[in-house]
Amino acid sequence: MGVVEGLTEFLPISSTGHLIVAGKLIGFPQAIAATFEIFIQLGAILAVVVYFARDLFNLLRRARRDRRAQGLLLNVIIAFIPAAVVGVLFSRLIKENLFNPVTVAFALIFGGAVMLLVEWRPRQAVTHHVEATDWRQALAVGLAQIVSLWPGFSRSASTIIGGLLAGMDRPTALRFSFYLSIPTMLAATVFDFVRSLDAIHPTELPAFAVGLCFAFLVALVVIKFFLGYVARHNLKPFAWYRIVVGIALLALAAAGFFG
Repeated sequence: MGVVEGLTEFLPISSTGHLIVAGKLIGFPQAIAATFEIFIQLGAILAVVVYFARDLFNLLRRARRDRRAQGLLLNVIIAFIPAAVVGVLFSRLIKENLFNPVTVAFALIFGGAVMLLVEWRPRQAVTHHVEATDWRQALAVGLAQIVSLWPGFSRSASTIIGGLLAGMDRPTALRFSFYLSIPTMLAATVFDFVRSLDAIHPTELPAFAVGLCFAFLVALVVIKFFLGYVARHNLKPFAWYRIVVGIALLALAAAGFFG
């Protein structure tokens, strides 16, 4: 499960959706699934912080005087707010109704179709550096991130597509998505941790630590790969992957595979 989290958290294919399906396929204990996912998500967050540590340190250092650095930090906050508010208000409703293979399958298919439409649609990027983004683009990305609260849509896919539609080029949209992932995932992790504190038992901590470590290590590799990939290619392969996997899940669900 740690490997699945590390592989899928930052690719536009939905980590939550893959974790739900993987958990059912391997019979992962549902009694600890919710709390376990908190720890493996923390591993993915740490991977982003470590990978971008030098950039983040320089950004925070420059923010004392540099308006561009200040603007980027403010834009990340602007983009963070919409999904944070919606997530807090509707988190329980979302988890009770949308965390199952069928809803994930529909989200994968629909999200993949949207990605294809965006990639096929001619557009002219106007922003080619993450520090050149403005508050309108940040708000557009933040509103797009709300969609990712539906498991299967993918936080990464939603924010990258939101950035592309707002006028960012692909590398800029990806980097902004990575920066936005830090407060978004950290807030979600803390929120879930506080709500699940009573459910965490000392005997489970070794398994949680293993999951966290593997999520961290695999995510580091995926971040490096994805940054290099996006600099040279489009997102169509990920879109087709989503559609194929979504159709396969619907077929498995119709056959009663998930019970």
